[in-house]
Amino acid sequence: MSGSERVDVHTHAFHPKIAEKVLRQLEAHYRIPPIGTGLWEDLQPRLARCRISRAFVHSAATSPEQVIPANRWACSLRKIPAVTPFGTMHPAYEKMSEELAFLWDHGVRGIKLHPDFQGFRLDDPGLLPLFGAMEGQFTLMVHVGDNLPPAENPSCPWKVAAIKRRFPRLQIIAAHFGGYRHWQYVVEAMAGMEIYMDTSSSLFAIPQHLLEQIFQAFPRHLFLYGSDYPLWDPESEIARLQERLRLTDAELEEILTNGSRLGL
Repeated sequence: MSGSERVDVHTHAFHPKIAEKVLRQLEAHYRIPPIGTGLWEDLQPRLARCRISRAFVHSAATSPEQVIPANRWACSLRKIPAVTPFGTMHPAYEKMSEELAFLWDHGVRGIKLHPDFQGFRLDDPGLLPLFGAMEGQFTLMVHVGDNLPPAENPSCPWKVAAIKRRFPRLQIIAAHFGGYRHWQYVVEAMAGMEIYMDTSSSLFAIPQHLLEQIFQAFPRHLFLYGSDYPLWDPESEIARLQERLRLTDAELEEILTNGSRLGL
């Protein structure tokens, strides 16, 4: 991957059989009507319009039984040159090491976890073997935050920081500027740590002072552009990112291309 390639690190492209069902679930949870169909055929032209040449595509198994179907779908996306698919895992899945080996053998180098949708806590001890096996090999993309306070919520910035301290060589991307609806805790929890953050599903809601506080507290290379398609349109989110942070074209381009320097 070229180090100057524009990358959307947070997208979803579902199997046609489940796309409509997943969109209904997303809208019910976030109260945000999706702007797209959730299919690659809809995402690809949206990326092309804003000169994004690569997308990280994610899914999350909401039960142990869904791990294999989700990961086989991820592997099937490898045939699309513009897609970097991430696999998924579940702490109750009994053959983690075998499944990680399968993903590795099929060229998948990332794992997506969404504790809030998948029904587990990010500090579940059952995840420790997974993080240990991933360290130095796989990148973790993790949904962070929601409406509950950090201690009660399945995910939060503090839980992400604890993982990074225990597994320092694990490359982590904390979605949603480090914590959806937990933005006020991000700097205190993660400052000084090499944890990447994506820009997805935040710009519509994050207060300006917290957005600027986070952006000023971390090195610029840690910010990765993400749209969270099909909830948001990649081109519209780029415009909103530049407007809200008052970025020069050069500053915007750095964020848009940071994802190409992750080694994925």
